[in-house]
Amino acid sequence: MDPFEHVVRSEGELRELVGTPGARSLAKEHASLDAHDRAFIALSSLVLISTSGLDGRCDVSPKGDAPGFVLVVDDHRLVVPDRPGNKRFDGMRNLLANPHIGLIFLIPGRDETLRVNGRACVMRDQPLLERCTFQGKTPQLGIGVEVEEVYLHCSKAFLRSHLWDPRHWPAANALPSMACMLFDQIRPADMTLQDYERDIAEGNANRLY
Repeated sequence: MDPFEHVVRSEGELRELVGTPGARSLAKEHASLDAHDRAFIALSSLVLISTSGLDGRCDVSPKGDAPGFVLVVDDHRLVVPDRPGNKRFDGMRNLLANPHIGLIFLIPGRDETLRVNGRACVMRDQPLLERCTFQGKTPQLGIGVEVEEVYLHCSKAFLRSHLWDPRHWPAANALPSMACMLFDQIRPADMTLQDYERDIAEGNANRLY
């Protein structure tokens, strides 16, 4: 049984409900990076990366660093450097099986985003990775992207969410700390909450690069 009562099952049904895209929405898509795309990426400090495995299970992972941390190699190639993290490598493991990738670039304070779709691999090209060196640390790996589709995404989602407007932000104590939530979810027998808090704080302070 479906978990929902009324399910749309075809594009025809979808179009009958909501209509078709406007001419501008279709015309804005292009197959390579132009000067505007390059400028957007150069100012972006956060990119959301979407991948899926052969079984269709999806993953979206944020990658962030100083503005322009994603290397534009040429009009058709990007490199997203891999910085130290939790070593789950959910996205990279997906790419080993399924090269399709989607990226959304964000610029703080801007309501528009840049979407890039294409094919990707886990790459080790040293000359390119050296161009991604930051604070004296050269990444061992990167995600190499072959660009197939690029377009600007309109601002409606950000305008509705008021994402950049601090007047609409929840209070700092609206949620417990990450350490508290993880401790409650995992319930480790050999660590205290203070151990979790200390480990997360140390990682944020000393293991960013």
